[in-house]
Amino acid sequence: MLNQSLKFVGAGLLLTASLGQAAEKTETFAEHKMLMDHGGGHLMDMEGGMVMGQNKDTLPPGCSRVSEDVSITVRAGHKYAKDYPGTMFGFDTHEWRVKPCTRLTVNFINEDHIRHQWMMHGLPKFIYDKGMFHLEMTGPAKISGTLILPAEDRTYLVHCDIAQHMEKGMKGQLIVGKGSTPFPSIPGITDFVVPDDYGPKVPDSVKLPPPAPAAGVSAGNSATPTSSGNGTFLLGLVLGIVGTPLGIGYYRRRFAGMSGQEVATCLVDGCRSWLDRLIGFLTTLIGGVHKK
Repeated sequence: MLNQSLKFVGAGLLLTASLGQAAEKTETFAEHKMLMDHGGGHLMDMEGGMVMGQNKDTLPPGCSRVSEDVSITVRAGHKYAKDYPGTMFGFDTHEWRVKPCTRLTVNFINEDHIRHQWMMHGLPKFIYDKGMFHLEMTGPAKISGTLILPAEDRTYLVHCDIAQHMEKGMKGQLIVGKGSTPFPSIPGITDFVVPDDYGPKVPDSVKLPPPAPAAGVSAGNSATPTSSGNGTFLLGLVLGIVGTPLGIGYYRRRFAGMSGQEVATCLVDGCRSWLDRLIGFLTTLIGGVHKK
């Protein structure tokens, strides 16, 4: 019995030691310090660590000196997305504030076993190649880089440019001085351009009320002309054609040289058949419209 108890105690101690080693292992990060300078502030090493836009000494226009030295630590990983529904990755902080002309050192810690970036856009290209400051490595790992910020009050976009990482939560902003227009869709900071809708959906069985009729149209009538309106329109069109100068010219030629009595006789006798056909045509036309 004593031997069994000792075995259980030994197994427990072994398990505790194993868990402690595993926890210690998860806190071990490769540090990218031996970076080769490729010029223009572009630093790299053989393990895939990268710094773009390193600048410790060149002052941007408008900066007579470095206003202050600031160091920030930024952590990136899957676990920082848990508080923001719909995201997969994130930074532990999504907004940073510094003074103009600050010399900023960013210590970037990637806690995932994939590649992440801390990339800032909009810097003057004559100092920073391609207008970027950029930290990148495959984690778990650490890397650091330094830049001197311009003198203008401005808000800079910060994100991870790996495919879909920004869309899945890795987005922030660096505010220099008073800043400028903030960027949308930054988790926990600004409103989303297209907000997610997690509310209840209307079941298909629920019928929505019909839209209200347009002004001047009663509920029982449509906006299309009525049949009687169509008939009146067509009758007016025919009479209008008859009354045009073309129709008047026809009648002048038809009754040229006739006396008033002869014109009357023609209208009553000789022209009766033509008028009957015209009236029959109009009657048929208007009747067909009413049937529709």
